[in-house]
Amino acid sequence: MPALEMRDVRKVYVQGDEEIVALSNATLTVGDDEIVALVGPSGSGKTTLLSIAGGLLAATEGMVIVGDHDLSSYSAKELTRFRRDEVGFVFQSVNLVPFLTARENIMVAAELAGRADKAQTRERADQLLEELGLTDRSDNLPAQLSGGERQRVAIGRALMNEPELILVDEPTSALDTKMGEQVMSLIVREVKSRSTAAVIVTHDSRMTHFADRVLAITDGVLEGS
Repeated sequence: MPALEMRDVRKVYVQGDEEIVALSNATLTVGDDEIVALVGPSGSGKTTLLSIAGGLLAATEGMVIVGDHDLSSYSAKELTRFRRDEVGFVFQSVNLVPFLTARENIMVAAELAGRADKAQTRERADQLLEELGLTDRSDNLPAQLSGGERQRVAIGRALMNEPELILVDEPTSALDTKMGEQVMSLIVREVKSRSTAAVIVTHDSRMTHFADRVLAITDGVLEGS
């Protein structure tokens, strides 16, 4: 079963009498341990596709299936539960909670999912911190971490609930080449070691060699899927 299947997905916004097509009949299948890089200029529809795949945004038309979840049939409440339990997000802005430590920022994903065993949650978070090379930074607040370290915490948070799909938006945009390479290597290692799928949106052509497949999107049209 594919990790992600999108069929003829359209996203249209209406402004007055005008229709703006953000995504035009996109069809994409991502295997259960595949990493797909999605490249294209600003405003091309990359983030729109990522948001629809993760249930953050509803498609105007088409089918979106993640694992055995058909998102087109889900209520708002079901989509909230789906996003919390089945998908890991790593956003460009990282979005760490500023008053929580690195460990607590990772643990919060499990707590939001209603996992009551705090000792087990902490053990899992510490395991991820070790894998991410952040054991000695576990008690630091985000403001005390470098950009690369904050990005790694965000990756740990995305992996906390063992999701079926990881969606990553511009993970290297604020990083230099060396740190960008380290973050991408980390994403690949963590995703592949868990046989998880990932879609990574990037404008950085230096990083596309980390993906199993690279697809381009221009003016809402997905090419070569």
